[in-house]
Amino acid sequence: MEKDSWADLWDNNQSRGKTTEVSKSGSGGGAKSKYKEKMEAGLGKTKAAASSGFKKVKTGTSLGLSWVKDKYSKTTSKKN
Repeated sequence: MEKDSWADLWDNNQSRGKTTEVSKSGSGGGAKSKYKEKMEAGLGKTKAAASSGFKKVKTGTSLGLSWVKDKYSKTTSKKN
């Protein structure tokens, strides 16, 4: 009995030459394309939300670090 490695199990069976065939008969192709369009639209919205969130985090971090630097410089200038 041969054990497969983790990478072989999650490799979509391409390393062994096995591939899965998707049936394209009937209305399956139409449903697949509709689903794909919805997924792409959803991913676009997710990407926009993540980008917006990242900008907010970046701005907040910058303001926070500036505040800390300002407080540090005030305390060190009082000691002199």
